[in-house]
Amino acid sequence: MAGTRLTILGGGGFRVPLVYGAVLADRSDRRVTHVVLHDTDETRLRAIGHVLSAQAQRHTATDPGHPAPEVTLTTDLDAALDGADFVFSAIRVGGLEGRTADERVALDLGLLGQETTGAGGVAYGLRTIPVAVDIAERVRRLAPEAWVINFTNPAGMVTQAMQRVLGERVVGICDSALGVAKRAAAALGHDLAGADIDYAGLNHLGWLQGLHVGGRDALPDLLADPARLGAIEEGHLFGTEWLQTLGLLPNEYLYYYYFTRDAIAAIRDGAQTRGEFLVDQQANFYAAVAGSPADAWSTWDRVQRERNATYMQENRAEDEARSEEDIESGGYEGVALALMAAIARDEPATLILNVANAGTLPGLPVDAVVEVPCRVTAAGPRPLPVTALRGAELGLVLQVKAVEELTIRAALDGDPGRAVEALALHPLVDSVTVARQLLAGYRARIPSLDRVFTRPRPVE
Repeated sequence: MAGTRLTILGGGGFRVPLVYGAVLADRSDRRVTHVVLHDTDETRLRAIGHVLSAQAQRHTATDPGHPAPEVTLTTDLDAALDGADFVFSAIRVGGLEGRTADERVALDLGLLGQETTGAGGVAYGLRTIPVAVDIAERVRRLAPEAWVINFTNPAGMVTQAMQRVLGERVVGICDSALGVAKRAAAALGHDLAGADIDYAGLNHLGWLQGLHVGGRDALPDLLADPARLGAIEEGHLFGTEWLQTLGLLPNEYLYYYYFTRDAIAAIRDGAQTRGEFLVDQQANFYAAVAGSPADAWSTWDRVQRERNATYMQENRAEDEARSEEDIESGGYEGVALALMAAIARDEPATLILNVANAGTLPGLPVDAVVEVPCRVTAAGPRPLPVTALRGAELGLVLQVKAVEELTIRAALDGDPGRAVEALALHPLVDSVTVARQLLAGYRARIPSLDRVFTRPRPVE
């Protein structure tokens, strides 16, 4: 990747140093040489710039033969995109304050309050999609050969909206699906690199259906062993009995569908929602870095470990900690760099990605973005064959995909009626009346969402 220019949108985001760390770890002679961070918040941008500067200094001290990529900070979106080879999109429209509203408006109506699942995910998508599509249109104009790797949640919904402009050059990523497969393989004593992963669904709504090693599906061995099954994260979260009933390993976010009442009760019993926790944590972090830039790295590292350890804490017992192996195993940044290397250097990789269905999952439209294993080469990702979803799993995927498509239409058309329909048809919303109350509550609390329905429309 000689001379490769990587632009990160949402460059003032707390997790950006994870991506930069993965870039620094790349020892190839054709690696990223220039990283551009773009953010609308200059204070956050400068703080993350201090962290990356400290990372670069640490890297240079230990690996002087591989210079750290140059880093540029900018609040000018067009300047950030111009000439980019890859664009990582990790924006958060409405900020963490918007996330807290996503959670609290739903909770106040007795529904699940979560960032990407249920009503909160619809609200997040409504305000994000117009911005994401504008970014896609700018990429088409300023960097038409660039690949966009979308981190922005709800990842499947946002990726599908951006593909309307850029087609297959937009790929959505998430680490939770690959995490399920990694844990299953480790529990069975297998190397995931030598296994064929049979995983299918949507982002935050999928199932590991098989794990084939040497031509044989090893997943039934794990499901039949309560001790090994109970030792992995999914065993803690769902319970071994339910996993054995399903005969599948669900993505962790399916906890909100299978144990909805339990999840709502746990969140409501907590002192803070996840969004409220992060608002406080990140405000303290950015203030600390502004006050002492020299300590930027140590401050970030400490806060990052705390953030990881408390991920989905409301779904675990009070004395149950997230496993150290799971915390240290890496995440979406590793998936992103592997995807980028496969495309730019033609280093083939098999990854679970959010891509257009193209007939991979029967019953879903060809342009519906699904989350499935893909083989990635210089030509981009191509979905691999997977077992077709059936019964309850297919039904749930079809309903949630219909909600996603209604949300995209509502956001792009500025149509509040469609937004109510999307909310009302979501499996975790139990009343059309409540759907109307949800939209009214979100519009009242989140200015960026309200603007979706009040912005001027172009004259036909």
